[in-house]
Formats: sequence, structure tokens, C-alpha cells
Amino acid sequence: MTITCSQSPVTRRAHSTALAGLLLAAVVGCASPQRKAPVEDRGVRSPSAATAASAPAPAPATNAGEASKALPGVDNAGKPGYYSVRPGDTLMRVGLESGQNWRDIARWNNIDNPNLLEVGQVLRVVPPGTDAAATTARAVPPTKVETRPLDTPPAATPPPAAATVPNSPAVAAASAPAATPAAAPQDDDVAWAWPASTSVTTPFDEARSKGLIFTGKAGDPVFAAGDGRVIYVGSGVRGYGNLVIVKHNNTYLTAYAHNQALLVKEDQVVRRGQKIAEMGSSDAERVQLHFEIRKLGKPVDPARLLPPR
Repeated sequence: MTITCSQSPVTRRAHSTALAGLLLAAVVGCASPQRKAPVEDRGVRSPSAATAASAPAPAPATNAGEASKALPGVDNAGKPGYYSVRPGDTLMRVGLESGQNWRDIARWNNIDNPNLLEVGQVLRVVPPGTDAAATTARAVPPTKVETRPLDTPPAATPPPAAATVPNSPAVAAASAPAATPAAAPQDDDVAWAWPASTSVTTPFDEARSKGLIFTGKAGDPVFAAGDGRVIYVGSGVRGYGNLVIVKHNNTYLTAYAHNQALLVKEDQVVRRGQKIAEMGSSDAERVQLHFEIRKLGKPVDPARLLPPR
């Protein structure tokens, strides 16, 4: 005999309610603070720590000579005919200090950008193939003035007796006068003139002014002190303002500083007494002309070379 047990709706609802209660208690028990879910430590670190751990170990420090790049021409430091770049130098100042055209210096040293010089870099300041030691030594003797008259013809030399036999090649060769070598150009022979008509207020001082200072008013004319070629026009030499540099020969150049107007351009040929600028106060406290004569780049006293007034 089969006995079928049926439950009333009320009983079924009670069982459902009890089951729901048990499930709720289980869920609450799992979320209770006394029964935290285990946390697995996977070794997660901060980004900085991870980066530091993964970065390669630093290479051992090398000595200063290996770390620094060798400067151009450093092997020639201290040799005649070479110039070591100092702080504040420009190629224009190097040209002034060495008595050379800055464009020539750039070409001799394969410099494309004249504004990129490194302190300690060594530059050639004499033409390639030139005996720099001899050139430097030539600046030591004082200027020589030839007093021998130039229009006196040389004394006639009587012909030798053997000249009576003109058909003999040997005799003709023996009787021919020795060839006189052509006279070398005298770089010291510059016909100087005063660069300004105003008075000199500051004399030459090699340690300070390195030239003569003429005072005047703005716009007073500045004249070329001798025949030559302009090798620089501009304001790229600190302390000189608007500057003109004229190269007269392989020995001498002149500098005219602090102008308010520049009337010539680079590579222009100028004549002694030609107006090349107007006096001003660029990079100076007052209107003035700062005038220098440099012999192989070294300042000399212009008053010793300019004619008497």
C-alpha cells in the first residue's frame, strides 16, 4: 500500500522560508569580518621600485679624459701660429687678436658656423704652410725706416774683358751679371694718417685701452688710417660696439670702435683718409672713437706710428 504524503501550501511556504534563512545566514557568515577571504601576496611593488629593480646596474665611471670629447686642435695648444679659445671669444675677436681675417681663420680650420666655438678649442691663425715661428719672430724687431734714396741709379759696372768674345757660350755665361732677387714687400711701409680730427683724451695703455681714444660729437667723421681692405664690419666683438677692422698688409691692421654708423662693407678696398664711419657711443658711456693699430695681432702705440700733427 502506497501512502502519499501531501503538504499543504502553508507547510511549503514555511519550508521555503526556512531554506532562504539558512542561505542568508551562510552568505552573512562568509562576509563576516571574523572570516576574511585569504589574500594571496603576489609581490606587487610600486612602479618606482619595479623600475629600480629592472634597471641595469650603472657602468663603472671612466676617467675624465675618456668621458670628455677631445676638442678640435688640442694637440697644437701652445704652438706658434695657434690660438686657444677662451671664454667669451668669437671668431671675430680671434681674428682681431691674431691680426687675421676671421673668414680666413674659418677656412683654415674648416669651421662652417663661426658662432660655434668651444672653450679650449685650438685654432690655426696663420695660413697653412707658413712658418709660424718665423712669422712670430718678425713682430719683435722695431719698424725700420729706409733712408736710402730710391731714384739714384746703380753704378755702371764695366764689362769684363772676356766679353769681347760674344760667340763663346761659356764666356757669355761667366760674364753675365748675377740675377738680383726681387725685393720682398715691406709690410712695415704703411703711410699712416690720423683717424679723427678731434683730440686724443686717453693715450695708449696696453693693459687697459690698447689704443687711443678720441672724443667728439655724434656723427663726427672717422677716417681710414691707411690704405687697406675691410675685413670686418659689425658688432660681434664684445666691448667694441659697432666696429670696423681694416687689414693693411700681412703685418698691420687697424680697428675703429664705438661708431654710430658704418659706411663700408667687408672686403671693400679703402684709401687713407677715406671716411669709413661716424663717431658714436655704441657699447660705450660717451661718444668716442677707440682706435687701435695691431702688429701681427699685438696692440702697439699708434702715437709712435702716426705722423706729427
